[in-house]
Parts: sequence; structure tokens; C-alpha cells
Amino acid sequence: MNDTTVLVGGGLANCLIACRLHLLAPNRRILLVEREDRLGGNHTWCFHTSDVTHDQLEWLAPFIECSWSTYEIRFPELTRRLEGGYHCITSERLHGVVMDLLGDAVVCGVGVANITSDAVELEDGRKFSDVTVIDGRGDPGSRDLDVGYQKFVGRVVKLDAPHGLHSPILMDATVEQVDGFRFLYTLPLSKQRLLIEDTRYSEFPQLAREEMRAEIDAYARGNGWSIEKVEREEEGVLPVVMGGDLEAYWSAAPGVPRSGVRAGLFHYVTGYSLPEAAALADALAERANASSEQIYPLIRNRSRVLWRRGRFYRILNRMMFRAAEPEHRYRVLQHFYRLPDDLVHRFYAGTTTMSDRIKILSGKPPVPVGRAIRSWFSKPATARESKT
Repeated sequence: MNDTTVLVGGGLANCLIACRLHLLAPNRRILLVEREDRLGGNHTWCFHTSDVTHDQLEWLAPFIECSWSTYEIRFPELTRRLEGGYHCITSERLHGVVMDLLGDAVVCGVGVANITSDAVELEDGRKFSDVTVIDGRGDPGSRDLDVGYQKFVGRVVKLDAPHGLHSPILMDATVEQVDGFRFLYTLPLSKQRLLIEDTRYSEFPQLAREEMRAEIDAYARGNGWSIEKVEREEEGVLPVVMGGDLEAYWSAAPGVPRSGVRAGLFHYVTGYSLPEAAALADALAERANASSEQIYPLIRNRSRVLWRRGRFYRILNRMMFRAAEPEHRYRVLQHFYRLPDDLVHRFYAGTTTMSDRIKILSGKPPVPVGRAIRSWFSKPATARESKT
């Protein structure tokens, strides 16, 4: 039995796994390898209190930068404040906590030359054999999944006066609808600091960075916020899954355990990956001494379970992308946010009931009925729905 786990990729999922293994299996040797100079890239991850268990919320506490008790959504015909805890983790804080905890067990600035189920070779020539391997290097760009994209550019800005916000604005879709469903996302990080993101649900992954930066600045001015300084920027392109072949997606590098987006462990509508990452970290910590051969089927099965559970979410994505004209896609989410708080929380947590689904699809349809029905059964020729 090997005594070492090598985690390839220092993103959120592998960082959480490494920390849980370190705390719950202190005799286990851990190596966390990241190609860039810092862990976590340049990101902000958010989650609702109802997305995780009480125990998970407790062990996630050191990573949390900010928390709020309510959040707001804004649409052309609906403005609403919802109760329920909401939290954010920044890549800067993630890097700091992991480095303090793991120290020399983290290797940054070195890429991976080769990876198999039980061995890793780094680009600097170091080799690790007879180890448990977890590949968490993000989206592999597979064509086996039928996806749209949730893409964003965000700016953390310091204002010259307090902004007056007491809770996040998760969606402000009152802005001009361009490049698909578009909204501005705002987190109040302190009295004079905000994270403002221009987010778009689009068919295309390309980021119009300059345009999106300008839109963020214009949004700030429109809210009476004067930007004194842009402290940092972040960007991302997340898959919004509408269908595909999960088994084919997993067929690349057979036998190599995966984590995070690479394992397909994320919410198919929102792209939120932290709840699945925390749950996987717990599951692997319970099997700290397991080999790659033992944990590969465990992780792949978690992906399969999520795929089965996510069929309804894929239907909603197809409705938004294929039944609604781009400038009217916001109506799908506006219709959803009229529903009760507890249903909204279950939706984010990925635990919608049959009753929830009926309520989401009932009432005045936000898109033409005929198009909606056709979208539910649409299957592009390049990506067939997996039977798993």
C-alpha cells in the first residue's frame, strides 16, 4: 500500500482535498503540484449555507473571506431579497491557508510532464511512483459534452466613499442583454471595496475583456460609485452543460482519478463547484490510504450520480439557450426567482424535488411553449445524451 497522494493542479478542489487529508490523515504524505506561482489562480468561489452540511461549513470557515445573511436579485420585472447565508472564498485567502497548513508539501511553478494512475513526472525531472494520483487541472476541453458557457470578467475595486450595500447582488439583469443572458454580480467585500463581475451565458467562450471592463465601470458610475482604484481582475469561462456522453468524457486517461470541473463535479446551471469539492474532500479523507485504483470508481460514480440528478438542470439549460431568443433569456431566470425561498435554496444545492420541478415549469411559460418542448429533447449531432 502506498503512503503518498499526489494532487496535480492547485485549484479549489485539490486544495480542499489536500487540507482534509492533512488534517484527518496526518501520517499520509501529500504533494500538491501547481503549474502557476500561486494556488487557486485568480478567482472568487461562492456558495450558499444550504449548499453544504453543518460540518462542512465549520471546516470551510478558515477559507471564507466574507459572509452575508441575505442576497438580492434584480430583473426587469422583479426585484427581490432572499434570506439565507452566502459566503465567498478568494484565491488569495485559499493560497494563504493552504500554504500555512501544508508548507513544503506544496510545489508551485512546476508543470507536469506525464501523469498515469500511479505515477507523476514533473517538468523539472522529478518523478513520483507508486502513489495515489488525483488530476484536478480544470476543464479538459472535451467535445463529448454539449455545453454553452458562463463567462465573466470581474474587478475588485476600491471606492472613494462607502458603497452602502449590505448584501450581495447575485444577479442584476436590468442591464442591456448582449451576448446571451447577461447580468452584473456584486459582492460587498468591505465598506469601500466591491467585486463587480459582468457575467454572460453565451454560446461562445470568447471574452470581450475591454468591453466587459468598460461595462463594469459604467455600472459602478450608474450606481453612484466612484472607483478610486482597481485592485485586481479575475475572469473565467465555465461550462453550462446541456447534454452529451458522460462515459466518453471520462474515457480519456482511464484509471486516473479526477477532481473538480475535470470530474464533472459542478452545478450544471450555476457552475458552482465548491459544494461538490467539499463533499469530495470529505469522501476522500475517509479513504485516505486508498490507491488510485480504489478511488477512481468512487469519484467516477459520484460524477454519474450527479449526471443522473442533473438531467432536469440540463433541460433548463437547453430551454434557456435554445428556446429563448438571446435578449429574452433572462425571462427563464426571472420566472424561476418568483418561486419560494426554500425551493430556490434546493435548486442551488442541486436537490430539487419533483414538486419543485413541476413548480419551476408551471405557470406562464417564459419562452414559447413549442420551442420549450423542442429544446427539452434537442440533441446536437456531435453530443448525444449519455444513458448513464
